[in-house]
Amino acid sequence: MYKVKVFVTLKESVLDPQGTAVKGSLHRMEYNEVQDVRIGKYLELTIEESVQDLDKSIREMCEKLLSNPVIEDYRYEVEEVVAQ
Repeated sequence: MYKVKVFVTLKESVLDPQGTAVKGSLHRMEYNEVQDVRIGKYLELTIEESVQDLDKSIREMCEKLLSNPVIEDYRYEVEEVVAQ
């Protein structure tokens, strides 16, 4: 089995109003050292070892469902899960 960690973030060129709101709240709480906030998504997938081309399968899932390629970027990490 594999554990896949997927990180989805807005592209740099896309405005992030949610991040701006969080930054404003942090500044009002006197965390003025915060320069910028970008909001994203984190997903964990558990995938069977029987998948023929794991990287291709993950890329397809990210591009078709887990992210919006027009406004978001994604990256992922794969860990092999050892059965106990």
